[in-house]
Amino acid sequence: MTSVEEQRMIVTIVGAGNMARGIGTRALAGGHSVRLHDRGKAKAEELATALSQATPGADATAVDAEAAADADIVVLALPCPAGRDVAVAWAGTLAGKVVVDISNPVDFSTFDSLVVPPGTSAAEQIAAAVPESRVVKAFNTTFAGTLTAGEVAGRPLDVFIAGDDEAAKQTVADLVSSAGLRPLDVGPLRRARELEAFQFLHMASQERLGLNWSSAIAILP
Repeated sequence: MTSVEEQRMIVTIVGAGNMARGIGTRALAGGHSVRLHDRGKAKAEELATALSQATPGADATAVDAEAAADADIVVLALPCPAGRDVAVAWAGTLAGKVVVDISNPVDFSTFDSLVVPPGTSAAEQIAAAVPESRVVKAFNTTFAGTLTAGEVAGRPLDVFIAGDDEAAKQTVADLVSSAGLRPLDVGPLRRARELEAFQFLHMASQERLGLNWSSAIAILP
């Protein structure tokens, strides 16, 4: 899944945690502009400074929520259900926007189950809450550290993409490929159910397999 011409985009990332750092690093590596928003503005400013220092000449700044109106892609780098809450609060601004959900709805109190009912996913719940947005599932199977590096064992990361809007998926695929990663279109948004369950297994296996959060899920030919 590739585009003939990849253009510089404005990528607004909501959240300023480790996944925001990883995705921001990849977006800047692809030559895109990164806008960071967090309810703690100082945290967003700190991450913007760190990303700018790590990538000389990078365009990374902290912004207020209103800046999402200028974004080509809005990444909800937030846990479930915080991503859905932000999407609902920003519904007007996000109307028509490509919105990326990266969350995995794991019950972190027990680390033994998902918190969404069978037959749905965190991504589908976000899409239902903001029907005027074009929701895409991506980056949920990649760990923050591997995103910052862009590879595992010398192999670029596979980024699985699911969504119901083909143009929105292509926009996300363009971001992924420009960042040196491999986009894989796995179908409609309902495939997010399998992606979230698959990553739950991946996460739950870290200690048992001694992976130390440095592994990746990949499709090999």
